[in-house]
Amino acid sequence: MFMPLIRKRRSIRKFLKKEVEAEKIDQLVEAALRAPSSRGLNPWEFIVVTKEDLLEKLSKTKKHGSSFLNNAPLGIVVCADPAKCDVWIEDASIASIFIQLAAESLGLGSCWVQIRDRIQDKSYTAEEYVSGLLNIPGNLRVESIIAIGYPDEKKPPHSREELQYEKVHLDLYGRSYISRIPG
Repeated sequence: MFMPLIRKRRSIRKFLKKEVEAEKIDQLVEAALRAPSSRGLNPWEFIVVTKEDLLEKLSKTKKHGSSFLNNAPLGIVVCADPAKCDVWIEDASIASIFIQLAAESLGLGSCWVQIRDRIQDKSYTAEEYVSGLLNIPGNLRVESIIAIGYPDEKKPPHSREELQYEKVHLDLYGRSYISRIPG
C-alpha cells in the first residue's frame, strides 16, 4: 500500500473550490501527531487554518512558492519548540511529510511551503510574517505550511527511469547501486 501511494504522490498547487471534510482534517491531524520524533520529545505543534481570509494572507508569505495557498481550502502550519529538542527541524519535517502522505491516502492533494530561513519581504522573514499573522508564541519556530485540498490538476507519476539511481551507492561511495536494479 505504501509504495503505490508514494509513486503517485505529486506536489499539487491547484485546488478545487471544495472544503476538506472535518473527518479528513481529523485524520490529517492524527497523522501529524503520530509522526516519529527523536527520543519521543514531540517538539512540534500544528495550526489548522481553514479561514479563507487567513489562507489568502498566508499566500503572501513569500514572493515565490506560497501563492497557491490562496486557492487551498486548508493549510496546516507546522511549528516546533527548539528548546524541547535539538533536532526539531527534522521532527517538524517528518510531521510535514506524514501530513502530505496522509493527504494523498485520503484523495487530497498537497504541497509543502518552506517557511524557515525564507524571506517574506525586505522587512520580515517568512517566519516572522506567519508568526505575527497567526499569533504564534516566540518560543515556537515555523518550519512549513502544508497546503491541502482536492486536486484541480493531474500530474503523472514520475517514471522509474526518472529516478536518480546514480545518486545511490552500494557499501562505499562511488560503487554503483544501479546494477542491482531489476530491468
